[in-house]
Amino acid sequence: MSSVAPLHRTLEQELQALLRGASLECLVCGEFVLHAGGMVTCPECNACLRAGIEGEKTQLQFDTQAG
Repeated sequence: MSSVAPLHRTLEQELQALLRGASLECLVCGEFVLHAGGMVTCPECNACLRAGIEGEKTQLQFDTQAG
């Protein structure tokens, strides 16, 4: 019997896909995002994702405002 592959990705996988440009969907509201200058922004809910590199680790910062 073959194993069943998981259908859902982890949050870390979703964030990495957004930063690579492989995903175009906002994690907050599901609308399309804009990729510009190392930042990923959502024009609908104003969520913002940016990557910064410190040493060998990639630091992710996700900014959003309730409202």
